[in-house]
Amino acid sequence: MYTKLIDSHIHFDLYTPEEQKQIIKSMDKFQIDCLITVSENLESAKSNLALSNTYNFIHPAFGFHPEQTLPSEKEIAQLTEFILANEHEMIAIGEVGLPYYLRQETNLEQEKYIDLLEHFIMLAKRTRKPIILHAVYEDAPIVCSLLEKHSIVKAHFHWFKGEDKMIERMLSNGYFISVTPDIVYKPKIQHIVMQYPLEQLMVETDGPWPFSGPFENKQTHPKMMHESVKMIASLKQIDKTAVYQQLYKNTRDFYVL
Repeated sequence: MYTKLIDSHIHFDLYTPEEQKQIIKSMDKFQIDCLITVSENLESAKSNLALSNTYNFIHPAFGFHPEQTLPSEKEIAQLTEFILANEHEMIAIGEVGLPYYLRQETNLEQEKYIDLLEHFIMLAKRTRKPIILHAVYEDAPIVCSLLEKHSIVKAHFHWFKGEDKMIERMLSNGYFISVTPDIVYKPKIQHIVMQYPLEQLMVETDGPWPFSGPFENKQTHPKMMHESVKMIASLKQIDKTAVYQQLYKNTRDFYVL
C-alpha cells in the first residue's frame, strides 16, 4: 500500500514525450501527488512551463544547471527576463549551483560560476521564491556563505553530499536536503540521512538520471521514492507511515503547495 509522495526534484522535460505520458498515467497508481521539475537553461525552462500549463500537478523551477559551459551575457539576460515574466508560474529558482563534477574534468573559471549563482540567489530573494541547489562537497560552504550573505532561508540542497561539519551549518540555517533512490544502496547517503532530522528532509528522483543497485537498468520513475522512504524509516527507526506523512508535509510546506 502506497502513501502520497512528492518528487521534489525531477528533470521532467528531459524525458521523451512517450516516457512523460507513461509516468503521468501511473502517478495515481503509485500515489505520486505532484512533480517539481527543475530546468537546465532557458529552453528547458520554456518546456517545463509548457508542461505545467498542461498538467496542474507539475510545478516548474527555472534556472541554469551549473554542470555545463557558462551561458553568455545575452543568454543570462534572456533567462532572467523569462524568470521575471513568469515568476508567478514558477515554484522556485532552480536548478542552480556550482560545477563540482565538471571541475574535475576541465579547467574552468570558478569565480564566474560563483557570480552567476549569486545572480540567481538575488533573483530568488527578489521573487521571494525558494532556491534549489546543486552544491556538493567543498562547494557547499561557498554556497552557504552566499545564501547567508543575502539572508536566504528557503534553500533546498538536492542530492546533498558533504561532511558532518557542513551538515551542522546547513541545519542551523534551516536548509532542507533531498535524497534520491541511491539512499537504498549507498552508505554515505544513509549516513547523511542519519544526521539530518526528518523535519528537514525531502525525497526526489533527479530523473531521468539512472541508478544502480536494485534500480540497475531501470528507467528512473518517481515510484522509486517509495524504496527511499522504506530506507529512511529503517535508518531512523520511525514508523513508515509517519515518515511518509512528514516528508509530504515538508515538501508541501516548503514549496507552499
